[in-house]
Parts: sequence; structure tokens; C-alpha cells
Amino acid sequence: MSTSTTASVSTHILDTSVGRPAEGVPVQLAVRAGRQADWQALGGSATDADGRCKDLPALPEGTTHVRLDFAVEPYFLKKQADAQQDAPANRDSGAGAFFPEVAITFAVVPGEHYHVPLLLNPFGYSVYRGS
Repeated sequence: MSTSTTASVSTHILDTSVGRPAEGVPVQLAVRAGRQADWQALGGSATDADGRCKDLPALPEGTTHVRLDFAVEPYFLKKQADAQQDAPANRDSGAGAFFPEVAITFAVVPGEHYHVPLLLNPFGYSVYRGS
């Protein structure tokens, strides 16, 4: 049984359209203490070459809910620009991403670690509680 008074959070992104980590995606973290409380922005990070955010802010004591905001559109625009150098334009060219932002909200309890991977492609995404 853990005696920690706070939860901790980590994340990573895998671009399932290419089977590789998504590098350079900005991730913002916000928290609240209770369902009716206002969200408090804590700051953020960006994914590294491994698709991981290793320096997300620590959660304050009393946190009950966490929101991770992933700004994925710039990642897809860059990827699309790189791909168009090598191949003709494809459908939805220039559109960026169908989901330009992904916001994941989840409940936490003190003493637990929450790893929340984002599996991403230009037209969909999924998340789960990892380990």
C-alpha cells in the first residue's frame, strides 16, 4: 500500500499510421480537485524522439481529475509536408488532422501512477491506462 499523497502521470504517443513514436507533439496538463472544481493548468511538455513526455509537471495534493491536451495538428501538418516531397498529394491534402486536438480526462487517486498512452493516426485515436 502506497503512502504517497499525490498521484503521478506519464504519457507517450505512437503514430499507428507509420508504427513509430510521434515526436514533437505539445502536451499540456491540467488538474482539478473535485468534480465541480475549476481546471488548473500546470504546464506541459512535448514528446521526445521516443514519443514520450518525461518532464510533465507533478500533480498537486488533492488532485482528483487530470486532463492531458495533445496538440496533434502541427505534428500531422509537418508529417504531411514531408510526405508530399516524396509522393503525390493524397486525399484531404492540406487539411492537417481530422482531430486537431485530443483531450483526455481521467480520474486519479493518491499514491497511484497513471501511464496514459495515445495511439494516433490522421483519422482516429485511442487511449488506455497503461503500466
